[in-house]
Amino acid sequence: MAADHASALKLLFDRMEVRDRLSATEKAALADAAGEFRFFPRETSIVREGDRPSVCALLVSGLASRYNMTEGGGRQITAVHVPGDFVDLHSFPLKKMDHGIGALTDCEVLVFSHARLVALTEAHPHLTRVLWMLTLLDGAIHRRWLVAMGRTSALSHTAHFLCEMYLRLEIVGLASGHVMPLPITQLELSDVLGISAVHTNRVLQELRSSGLISWVGTEVRILDWKYLTSAGQFDDSFLFLERIPR
Repeated sequence: MAADHASALKLLFDRMEVRDRLSATEKAALADAAGEFRFFPRETSIVREGDRPSVCALLVSGLASRYNMTEGGGRQITAVHVPGDFVDLHSFPLKKMDHGIGALTDCEVLVFSHARLVALTEAHPHLTRVLWMLTLLDGAIHRRWLVAMGRTSALSHTAHFLCEMYLRLEIVGLASGHVMPLPITQLELSDVLGISAVHTNRVLQELRSSGLISWVGTEVRILDWKYLTSAGQFDDSFLFLERIPR
């Protein structure tokens, strides 16, 4: 396994091993299945809605969004992916994409061909279950987003999103001490929250003035974790941060 592949795969292994243990054989099998690196500039498509991909992409650096477009040209972001996430593992069994994957920042991905994933899942049943768990985790996060969007205030929804992003970045070693990089614009955040950019700005100002966060440039500091989680009605159980056999 080349050094660059090792670094990229460590993000995936860290994410998996928070929730289950991988054997050396399973890690080697994943490494053998890895293909080439690909680069996507900010605001470009990694996968388009309607595509039939022949590879799945593991996000190595940057942030990516899962999104759908409305007939009027509006965008609803339905997931934000961090390094260590498979951004389109769904395409492996579903074959055709019912949504797009876009680069919120400059992104680098490591691709895995569907053909190699077929061989991998046929030879390693436990690893198959772990990969399945990752797609189910996407679904669990999506359900929490629906509840937050539909049944909580914009401020609560924003607080929940920031708590979620911090923990997910912390898992892969990209956040610590309640400080995280979050290089997204207020317009992109409004597409996550499903509210206007003006409303998003007001919510962020309220979080700042309440002493809960500081957001300068691309760095978010959570100044009061306890009260931010309270404001966001945040319970990390939907992230399944328990290491148990799958």
